[in-house]
Amino acid sequence: MEINPGAAEFPHRQIAGQLKAQIRSGAWGPGERLPSIPAIAELFGVAKQTAQRAVDQLRVEGILITKPGSGTYVRGTRRRLNRLSRGRYGGFRGYHADLAARYRQELLGVHRAPAPPEVADAFGLADGTELLVRRHLVRTEDAPVEVGASWFRVADAAGTSLERAEAFGRPLYQEAEEATGRRYIRATDQITARQPSREEAELLRIRPDTPVLHLLHVACDGDGKPIEVAQATWPGPMTTLTEQYPIPGPAAEPDPDPGLLLG
Repeated sequence: MEINPGAAEFPHRQIAGQLKAQIRSGAWGPGERLPSIPAIAELFGVAKQTAQRAVDQLRVEGILITKPGSGTYVRGTRRRLNRLSRGRYGGFRGYHADLAARYRQELLGVHRAPAPPEVADAFGLADGTELLVRRHLVRTEDAPVEVGASWFRVADAAGTSLERAEAFGRPLYQEAEEATGRRYIRATDQITARQPSREEAELLRIRPDTPVLHLLHVACDGDGKPIEVAQATWPGPMTTLTEQYPIPGPAAEPDPDPGLLLG
């Protein structure tokens, strides 16, 4: 293996590209340990800092995982989460019977807390307004894949089962509908990419510089008033969000308001 010093691409990117090709070819399989940073540096004839940057790039891309005190390994292929908020409702109510086989959700706590800005804005409240929050952690067989929280108005949740620090035998939204007497009718999702908070990094077992995907889910009743505002944070490099949907056929009549047209 070697790098081209005359190439426009930085040396660490050249190294990362070659390591990635080796992984794809099967030279290192899922769960296998890569050579040490000094060994990679010697292999390519570069400084250890350059080799470290190459490994860091592949780690952020989700190809490698570093275990402190152990080494750097090829990430297992099973560590994927394919889920959008629409999946929490499914094609019909009560479809969640098989979720336990794929994911394990751990309730981290139920308490009242000041609303963070994005949650307060979604409810139309002032920052710091006290709300009820249910926090959770979702795991697959070998890794945490989601840390999240569901927020409710205290007036809606006070004295109901939503305040109990226990898991329900059905989806949370069904419990919330019964507790509040309000029906979930429509929802909006907003997904952003950012760096994790210290708590998120610790719970997800990722390095603080690993990017995450963050979801803000606002579920409303028929009057458009929020019932629940939910947050979910996923490790970006190991998360794939997938949605399948039908594409409409030709309209019988021209759309009077086509919106933004790209030509």
